[in-house]
Amino acid sequence: MFLKLLTTAAVGAASLALPALAETSYPLTLTNCGAETTIAAQPEGTVSIGQAATEILYSLGLGDKVLGTSVWFTDVLPEYAELNAGIERLADNDPSFESVVAKRPDLVTVQYEWHVGPQGIVATREQFGDVGIPVYTLPADCVGKDNSTGMDGTRLELYKMDSVYKGISELAQIFNVAERGETLVADLKAREAAAIELAAGLDLPEGTSAVFWFSSAEMDMDPYVAGQGGAPAYMMNVLGLENVVQSNEEWPTVSWETIARANPTVIVAARMERRRFPADDIEKKLEFLRTDPVASQMDAVRNNRIVILDAHGMDPSIRNIGSLETLAEALTGFDLK
Repeated sequence: MFLKLLTTAAVGAASLALPALAETSYPLTLTNCGAETTIAAQPEGTVSIGQAATEILYSLGLGDKVLGTSVWFTDVLPEYAELNAGIERLADNDPSFESVVAKRPDLVTVQYEWHVGPQGIVATREQFGDVGIPVYTLPADCVGKDNSTGMDGTRLELYKMDSVYKGISELAQIFNVAERGETLVADLKAREAAAIELAAGLDLPEGTSAVFWFSSAEMDMDPYVAGQGGAPAYMMNVLGLENVVQSNEEWPTVSWETIARANPTVIVAARMERRRFPADDIEKKLEFLRTDPVASQMDAVRNNRIVILDAHGMDPSIRNIGSLETLAEALTGFDLK
């Protein structure tokens, strides 16, 4: 809340300074995740495959255009709870191709290429194209990333919020609400800058480090932790934290013995409503950290330097800014000198 209040004036000034933007001219052709996508006319309805895509659409005031949603990690942002309750959820996780097509959307808005892409588990772009439905995938899953290496892909360069801002701007253009997109991006950029400034004032000691724990297939198995290139890596980079995980995979598995030897200063754990794996439950995560013979000996556990973030805030999305704010504020409360 502090950071949001801090940036209110700046956001207002930025919004006033924005020039009037031109109406979208159709047909609109964009290069999206390496594919040419043509939008024939302003979409009247879309199905979203991925929570990040859904929440961007809601944030742009396009909830009335959303015919159905899918792939949820956690509850929708509270300000959209009432809106979301009135929109059909096709699936908590992966929807079927048939269920998406049955909604007769003018556009499918996608978060991950592994859902809709060359080897998409829902469908390929070509399959949707065959029934006359264009696909738009959020650039955050494609820019500087190789998605041919498995479900989560491999980052070839450090993720930046710029790819999220690009997705917001392009979706705003597609739906002919460009000014809403510019205002939303200005708001998020102001909050991002304020969080980074707050952390910079802490003057963290050299070697201050962190590990981001998303989940584990079983509690006694190696955890899925954040690699060097994704959204958590971006947060660590801009806040002055070292990532103890060296892999360029998006979410590699790393043994607790290896993590304990690195002895991260801070542990960031994901909280989610999804229950695909036992460690999706944050209480089970915390119990494991307190009782496991190896994990419990880490300084971060012994000194209660554990930060809980919404899982979706660890994936490329507009929630990265809220996560950045939460982490920056948590660091101010730790004795790291």
